[in-house]
Amino acid sequence: MPTTNPLIGFTVDRTQIKTIGRDLQRPECILAEPDGTLWSADARGGVMRIAADGSQRFIGQTADARFASAAATSDELEHKFTTGTLPNGLAFAADGDILISNFGTDCLEVMTRDGATRTLVDRIDGQPIGKVNFVLRDSKDRVWITVSTRVNPWTTAASSRVQDGYIVLLEKGQLRVVADGFCFTNEIRLDAREEWLYIVETTGPHITRMRLHEGAQGVELKDREVFGPQNLGGFPDGIAFDAVGNLWCTLVMVDVLIALTPQGDKLVLLDDGDPAASKVLLDHIAAGTVTADDMMKARGTVAPWMASITFGGPDLRTAYIGSLMGTTIPYFTAPVTGLPMAHWKK
Repeated sequence: MPTTNPLIGFTVDRTQIKTIGRDLQRPECILAEPDGTLWSADARGGVMRIAADGSQRFIGQTADARFASAAATSDELEHKFTTGTLPNGLAFAADGDILISNFGTDCLEVMTRDGATRTLVDRIDGQPIGKVNFVLRDSKDRVWITVSTRVNPWTTAASSRVQDGYIVLLEKGQLRVVADGFCFTNEIRLDAREEWLYIVETTGPHITRMRLHEGAQGVELKDREVFGPQNLGGFPDGIAFDAVGNLWCTLVMVDVLIALTPQGDKLVLLDDGDPAASKVLLDHIAAGTVTADDMMKARGTVAPWMASITFGGPDLRTAYIGSLMGTTIPYFTAPVTGLPMAHWKK
């Protein structure tokens, strides 16, 4: 590990940002393979496979007509993001299939690379599971699932700091809640040693972490604490570790890319937000008066509604930015390698 942190003093050079993909719909989460292939969540009901040469193919069973054109009004925008299928977080299953947390249909799905899809999880303890947001598979083939809220519509929870988010673990066919009481649970990541689970609380707005313990019933989460600032100055969405231990994080809607050092210090890597619109949004959310129109106006231009960060490429130094409103995937070369995904084999 280097003695100095390569991110200290680093900011993304906008002139070096390139893009891949075209006419994408809600590319919220991105998986990257060593050969340069990308798999992007697609709101039409599946994923978009993008080869390293830029050729792409939609893989899914449905084509949601709501995403055939851009939303023109806040009502249309809200309808898009609160109804129907909404593939959100993605992860590779051990056999190469794709795990899809569907934020629209409230379930965890598994899809083959040919598009055959089945539901893995849609209920827990006999009750609907709620807004399934993200999925993570670890090196022991355990599947971690985040549920943002059980409130319907979910936009109410997003604007009121309801603390009903929770984390579910699927291990050896058994499903159980391992932690709860979060403010809109979003992406989660394990550190390099898989000792701590880092949890995005979007309306926190902060990152929480919990230590993994092996208990009588299997792995348990304990020692809950906020990692980094209590208020990140925006709404954290996607996170990813680099090999140095920095936790990269997108702040959605205000469209800022930050990193938290291993000591928890906040670094701003890219600020693409509209300052005036971001201030209105933050003020209205704090007052509980936020509207869809406030949200729609607060966006940047690089990756509108910046939602995730993924490291890829043969050297894991290509940083891809996922978004909720973009139609392409911006990427740039990072000054440090990313932490390999669980599916990468040495």
